Amino acid sequence: MRYKLTFIVGLALGYVIGTRAGRERYEQLRRTARDLSQNPSVRNAAESAAHTGREVAEKAMHAVSGKVGDRMPDSVAERVRSLRERGHGGQDEWGTSNT
Repeated sequence: MRYKLTFIVGLALGYVIGTRAGRERYEQLRRTARDLSQNPSVRNAAESAAHTGREVAEKAMHAVSGKVGDRMPDSVAERVRSLRERGHGGQDEWGTSNT
């Protein structure tokens, strides 16, 4: 409940501040966000974080599947197998490389 209330208060506060700032400020923030997202340093950092996340997720998957073993339902086991096979293709489901 506390988190829902915090979210709602943040949403309301953002709306009020946004309406007071006006369209010009909105466009300025939008341009800044677009420029930041196209910055090569930011893109490299995001790609590096995604790569690290994939590595950690793979290690976790192996650890969990090793401990759970045959106790997984067949549907879950099949999904894990398909993800393992697909993971060696060089690209993820969004078409980005794993590097």
